Amino acid sequence: MSNSPYIQAVDVENFEKVVIQSSFQVPVLVDFWAEWCAPCKALIPVLEKLVAEYQGQFILAKVNTDEQQELAMEYGIRSIPTLKLFRQGQMVEEMTGAQPESVLRTIIDRHRDRKADHLRFEAIELYRQGKVDQALLLLERAEHIEPDYFPVILDKAKMLLDQKRFAEVTQLLQNLPANVQTDPATEELQVQLNFAQVADRSPSVLQLRQILADNPLHYEARHQLGAQLVLAGEYPEALEQFLELMRQNRQFGEDAGRKSILGVFMLLGNSGELVSRYRSKMSSLLLA
Repeated sequence: MSNSPYIQAVDVENFEKVVIQSSFQVPVLVDFWAEWCAPCKALIPVLEKLVAEYQGQFILAKVNTDEQQELAMEYGIRSIPTLKLFRQGQMVEEMTGAQPESVLRTIIDRHRDRKADHLRFEAIELYRQGKVDQALLLLERAEHIEPDYFPVILDKAKMLLDQKRFAEVTQLLQNLPANVQTDPATEELQVQLNFAQVADRSPSVLQLRQILADNPLHYEARHQLGAQLVLAGEYPEALEQFLELMRQNRQFGEDAGRKSILGVFMLLGNSGELVSRYRSKMSSLLLA
């Protein structure tokens, strides 16, 4: 085992101190392994490389399952290597099998303290106080510290979206790496941007209702009303408007009705009674 102070052999007696108590300061990655396990040995250099790189930003705790069978039973170890990450006294991540460096790095980064986070949280508080320019300035500093830390970019994009600075939000999202663009948080922000842009160039809700009363086949007005309703949190009525648009004209806006319904589903976490009900309605319409 490496002589790094950030790698600790763990047993029943010191597990509470090394893992549970230490996890209140930094993430603790517990590696359940054994001498005879080939994948465990393959994982060793990867883990030691990360320990050397992170220099105390996380602790690697090694549990030899042959010697520490009580711990292995307590934590339900059925195969090795098994990795469990502890933070704030609780297990927050679990992986089985030899993991690539990229996966381990992502898991550790998700839970470690980052310099940029302190600026992020301060910026968010300033924004809540209405100090928009100061908040954005802090996020720029955070981005300079950690250019590849995409939560900073998303925080900035959300603030700019609230300010209706749509072109800047679009540019920020387009410049994100491909893997980040497909992250659910990014996709949700893109959906919000799409609805905000539609609503921003539309008449008021009252005017849109009057337009539709006079002409129920005014597709653009129906689409705009749905977007306004989404931004107001009126999801059931918004879904009804988009479903009706889908029923009336699948060609409008390259199937804007169906796309908008899917966008609302994403904002609702793709789950729940409302999503299930309208997914069924949409499927029935598609099969009609």
